Amino acid sequence: MTATQGDLHDDPLVIAGTTLSSRLFIGTAGYPTQAIMSEAVRESGAEVVTVSIRRISLHGHGSDTVARLKGARFLPNTAGCETARDAVMTAELAREALGTTWIKVEVIGDRETLYPDVAETIEATRQLVDAGFTVLPYCNDDPVVCSRLADLGAAAVMPMGSLIGSGMGVANPANLELICRRSPVPVIVDAGIGTASDAVIAMELGAAAVLLNTAVAKADDPVRMARAMRHAVEAGRLASRAGRIPRRARAEPSSPQLGLVGS
Repeated sequence: MTATQGDLHDDPLVIAGTTLSSRLFIGTAGYPTQAIMSEAVRESGAEVVTVSIRRISLHGHGSDTVARLKGARFLPNTAGCETARDAVMTAELAREALGTTWIKVEVIGDRETLYPDVAETIEATRQLVDAGFTVLPYCNDDPVVCSRLADLGAAAVMPMGSLIGSGMGVANPANLELICRRSPVPVIVDAGIGTASDAVIAMELGAAAVLLNTAVAKADDPVRMARAMRHAVEAGRLASRAGRIPRRARAEPSSPQLGLVGS
């Protein structure tokens, strides 16, 4: 085992008592074919895959997704919900259909930006935690909102990097770093990741994991991009643990100036 492999092996992600070796969560929507989707998920190394309960039929296209990814830990989400009531009902359907208490709460407040509705997200989280779910809520990059969700019992918080599907990367690194530094639960950056360097930045800021979908599904080569994202998340985590050098406004030589030949 190499030093890098050892570092990763000794640094598992733990959510609600469940240990995960991969810090990359990946979605299953929007791929050119189901075969490409399943191959990309395998190449990503992700253990947790998301499925939208409201947008798939578990007796049609969705059942094929579930069958192809047999053995994965499914994280059903409430995408498409606009109220806490709808999110809770969708979570109950997911628990019955997939046999999991894990749920990604997503309550959208604006159809154009797909920005989360904070009040409804908080209420859905409260109800679902009380109902025994392991709740991972998608939210805006607001430290106060993330704190409230953690206080309610969310197993992790999932602040947005930028708008869903935008590929703009981490739009507000200062807020994200603050959330990661203060959060008592794992922080999973969700939405906006466009390429591998975006995932590295999210992890270097202190995120525990990254969740992405469009960046891989809509890439020219989804399988190759999935592989890149796996390495990016690993590299970002290692860099975060190693600690970067401070930024300076002036140059500083890497070699000593004393004792140079001819000096």
